Amino acid sequence: MIATDAALTEWLPRLKASPWVALDTEADSLHSYPEKLCLVQISLPGEDRLVDPLAGLDLRPLWQALSGREILLHAGDYDLRLLHRGPGFVPTRVFDTMLAARLLGLKEFGLNPLVQRFLGVVLEKGPQRADWSRRPLTERMMTYARNDARYIEPLASRLRAELEAKGRLEWHAQMCEQLIRDACQPPATTTMTPGASSKPTGSAARAWPSCGNSGAGATARPSPRTGRLSSSLRMMPCSAWLSPWPTGEPPDAFIPRRYSPRRRERLKRAIEEARAVPESDWPTPRKVRGRRLTTAQKHQLERLRLWRDRAAARLDLDPTLIASRSMLVTLAAGGPGAETGLLPWQEALLRPG
Repeated sequence: MIATDAALTEWLPRLKASPWVALDTEADSLHSYPEKLCLVQISLPGEDRLVDPLAGLDLRPLWQALSGREILLHAGDYDLRLLHRGPGFVPTRVFDTMLAARLLGLKEFGLNPLVQRFLGVVLEKGPQRADWSRRPLTERMMTYARNDARYIEPLASRLRAELEAKGRLEWHAQMCEQLIRDACQPPATTTMTPGASSKPTGSAARAWPSCGNSGAGATARPSPRTGRLSSSLRMMPCSAWLSPWPTGEPPDAFIPRRYSPRRRERLKRAIEEARAVPESDWPTPRKVRGRRLTTAQKHQLERLRLWRDRAAARLDLDPTLIASRSMLVTLAAGGPGAETGLLPWQEALLRPG
């Protein structure tokens, strides 16, 4: 485990000289909000290293060493989002083995079945729901974490060769570029309760933040020491605090007894402040309007679906990998920018022929 600046500095030259780098992460999203990066697993030829972001070391040299090179990942969407939201890391190139497996038409594309199919290794499912913020990590947790990165490179080599044989390597490159763009979007500038159309204003704005409101509807702020949330409050939306209690119970009934008197009083005051906000100042639910297609557009939708399904059957691909139904509806409606969501290879397969 690399847990000191000195150990990281000593190891980085080997990372920089390595012909390839495979990476995975572990986060604490079940026990804290927002989730925090708890472990970075990196595999190089002949070695698998665990880097501890919770040890207080300066990880900027690590991100600098990883920039400008291809990173091998499996199902890297969450990993890239986590690394972008935290340290702000944006990779130059990635090779995602899950996307590769899907482009080869494989029905099982999880890491375990792929490793077993291509490498003949059976991985333990392991402590997937473990609290990765705990220290020290158990030996079983560290073995599980190393295995998540250890087999990515040999798996990527096999999948890359098969993609090339099928003429789909460029398709995969396009999907990996899209993965980076999607995962490394700038963070939202505002937060709101799910389903709310806007952030509250006026008197509501003063009370709302004290609810600990967040994009996930969490209503208790994480402890400064651990970042953990109370299980009874973790998913309670602020709207429930504003509405009359169904049981008629006071706020005390919903606050864990283990909270200190000062913390309980602060949380009770926040609840009461929020409930005192006039209903007219509450955020309004976002109205979702479905798109109504004309008869001609419905015919076009059916044609697009047939073209997509024929191409998918010919290539032995999941049809939604070429275009989802919502994308077909957008294309059939022919609105502004209707094709912006399609990659070049997808657009080519949707052309009649």
